[in-house]
Amino acid sequence: MTIHLDHTIVPSRHKVASAKLLAELLGVPWSATGVGPFAPVFVNEGLTLDFKDTDEDFPVYHFCFRVSQQEFDAILARIQAAGISYRSTVRGPDDMRVSDFMGGSGIYWNQPDGHQWEMLTVSYARP
Repeated sequence: MTIHLDHTIVPSRHKVASAKLLAELLGVPWSATGVGPFAPVFVNEGLTLDFKDTDEDFPVYHFCFRVSQQEFDAILARIQAAGISYRSTVRGPDDMRVSDFMGGSGIYWNQPDGHQWEMLTVSYARP
């Protein structure tokens, strides 16, 4: 059997607003009500991000999406239209620039809930 990550829980202060925003930015479906206490974002046919409200402190998680250049351009346009700040480096100021690391395109942003989201067209984690 091949192992696939099916879903993960994303802690949130406002699960519905956070799930809605991320789904709209990525251009993927979501639901205000999922199984149990979750607001799921259906990233693709095999991965769901289940946003869950919590009042507890939580760390900033990092999520990275590898997309085609065409998808990158469309998602970046939605991020820009939403007025969300982004940057070309993992840390540092929001410079509103696109990285060309590894010959591809990449950005980072921290909405919703302060989590760090990354989008790239060429993975540096895998050959």
